[in-house]
Amino acid sequence: MTSRRRVLFVCTGNRARSQMAEGLLRHLAGDRFEVYSAGTIPSGISEYTIEAMREIGIDVSGQRSKSVDEFAGQEFDFVITVCDSARQVCPIFPREGQRLHWDVEDPSDIETRGIPLADAFRMARDELRKRIELFVNEH
Repeated sequence: MTSRRRVLFVCTGNRARSQMAEGLLRHLAGDRFEVYSAGTIPSGISEYTIEAMREIGIDVSGQRSKSVDEFAGQEFDFVITVCDSARQVCPIFPREGQRLHWDVEDPSDIETRGIPLADAFRMARDELRKRIELFVNEH
């Protein structure tokens, strides 16, 4: 039996996008991947993240916001940044496999354009779900 591939999703706060990505990949293909998420400046998981995921039947309420520093020295098959600022400052991991970047807009920034915050989080969730479904099919 092949061991599960290790995936780390990284964004700035580890409060929305990377948390959603962790929950989605674990839900869609957790038997194939060992999944983690972290932030460059962790700031706690958002209640909007928890609710957006609950709406599609995924419970992320047990996940916690973590710093990339907690994963120092660990090996990953994939390190996936989901925001530009995390891409610029994300550390290099030893024997890091493939580094991918998915530029997913921060739901908090979307709100400033007049879109309700809950809808902004749903938009980010839905974009991540599409990307993760493609990722699962490719890997």
